[in-house]
Amino acid sequence: MRVITLLCLALAGCANAPRDETPQPSDDFSAFADAYFTAANEWSPSQATANGFHSYDGRLEDRSAAAIQARILKLKDQFAKLESLRTALMGSDQIDAELIAHTIRAELLDLETEQNWKKNPMMYVYLPGNAIDGLMKRKFAPPAERLRSAVLRLKGVPALLAAMKTNVENPPREFTELAIRMSSGSVGFFRGAIAAWAKESAGADTGLLAEFESANTAAIQAVDEAAQWLKRNLLPRSKGKYAIGAELFSKHLLYEEMVDLPLVRVLAIGEANLEKDYQALVALAKEIDAKATPEAVIATITKEHPTEASLVAETKRTIEEARQFLIDKKIVTVPSEVRPTIMETPPYARSGGFASMDTPGAFETKATEAFYYVAPPEKSWPAKTREEHLKLFNPPVLKMITVHEAYPGHYLQFLYAKQFPTKTRKLIFCGSNAEGWAHYAEQMMVEEGFGAGDPKIRLAQLKEALIRDCRYITGIKLHTQGWTVEDGTKLFMQKAFEERAVAFEEARRGTYNPTYLYYTLGKLMIYKLRADYQKAQGSNYSLEKFHNEFVRQGGIPLKLVRKILLNGDAGPVL
Repeated sequence: MRVITLLCLALAGCANAPRDETPQPSDDFSAFADAYFTAANEWSPSQATANGFHSYDGRLEDRSAAAIQARILKLKDQFAKLESLRTALMGSDQIDAELIAHTIRAELLDLETEQNWKKNPMMYVYLPGNAIDGLMKRKFAPPAERLRSAVLRLKGVPALLAAMKTNVENPPREFTELAIRMSSGSVGFFRGAIAAWAKESAGADTGLLAEFESANTAAIQAVDEAAQWLKRNLLPRSKGKYAIGAELFSKHLLYEEMVDLPLVRVLAIGEANLEKDYQALVALAKEIDAKATPEAVIATITKEHPTEASLVAETKRTIEEARQFLIDKKIVTVPSEVRPTIMETPPYARSGGFASMDTPGAFETKATEAFYYVAPPEKSWPAKTREEHLKLFNPPVLKMITVHEAYPGHYLQFLYAKQFPTKTRKLIFCGSNAEGWAHYAEQMMVEEGFGAGDPKIRLAQLKEALIRDCRYITGIKLHTQGWTVEDGTKLFMQKAFEERAVAFEEARRGTYNPTYLYYTLGKLMIYKLRADYQKAQGSNYSLEKFHNEFVRQGGIPLKLVRKILLNGDAGPVL
């Protein structure tokens, strides 16, 4: 779940009309951008497949130390070339160049400064399942052709996991525990879902099936051995620190989100918003039942929830209501009749989240399949933990999750991907936009009447807001103020009224995703942008117009969206 991307001159719907003297794109910069993304595709071929570049389908990521060092050198060379170009760029190219520069600096921060490749086994065990799943689930080519690509990727799995054993030295225990979950689940994924798909895809081609079975057997052995190595070898010596410190935290905000506020100010904004939402939920709970505590009111809602077997079916039932509300109330234009496919989160991707969306890339020309994932409880969990996990998916909250993940959240925003104005803005995104938009959508939908005034829907929206507020505070304090996962767990329980099992998963996520404040931070920035846009538009303003213009920009940092929609505005984002 990380990094996206403009200028008023290029778009309709800005406060002032575009001028005729729009700067022409630079051929030099266009060539640079193409070379930059070609190198990015070679570094992350699985992501290239997801984006719709299928010449990389037969490749698997190389994460050997030598490959990582080569990537660092390449990024430094690209940054130097970009800096030599930037002074001559105008208009839209200026924005794209700024976006790529920030993205390069963010990647160098990860690879060279923090060196997460030495301390996070999750990044290795995620890749094999994701790489094959990307070929299985989207029908961009005939099944046998995709299977041949899968065989090539499977052959690279042993080397990838061998690199993990060589590279990872002293990770935080939290990282290794999650990597064990992901790798252990992946074994069954390779043996079951992947093998079944391969048999069907091979058809009568027994030679292709035999080649797959040989490669898959070796891959399964490598994944199984990796899971055992994580449990028996790495876990006992996983004593590293997850905290990155205030300086690096601020650099993440600057490079990934283009937010340059002092960290003390960022924290103060989050704490104030947490208190506001907390008091609003307490007051609403009293309206619902004046004699009950907020916990008791919430308990009456969470008592009704799906079973593990019915989770997917219950999620499917929420789709049409949310989608139709957008149309009836003219919230935002829905550009496609295609619905997302709802299914369980694949085992390789179960890193502590509860729901997610996987949409086709902007350059995908054939496959339209989008996947709305919901995470079932792990079979290894005790009964109480499984029950606590499922309570999260109670009917009112499940409606809010669908608003966030599908309509008008992630799925709708990236239905617009082909309209994003440039290649750069189709391929780079940031959390405070994408996650900020989805979280903004929850509150905005209730404000516009979603749920027909049902206080349980408003309660669910506030509860979801409190979860994001607690992520905001927990991320900062885990990494800059010495908080433990238990400290974060207590905050989620006390202020977001979460069950312990859910609170623990939420807090632990902050250890490897320090800036998961981007939900609330992005929501607040979008509300300010909307107010400023409404003021600039005057009588021409409409909510639908604002939303349509917003989602057409791509997931670019809000600082850049302000420049586009407010005709070069460089004012504060908050």
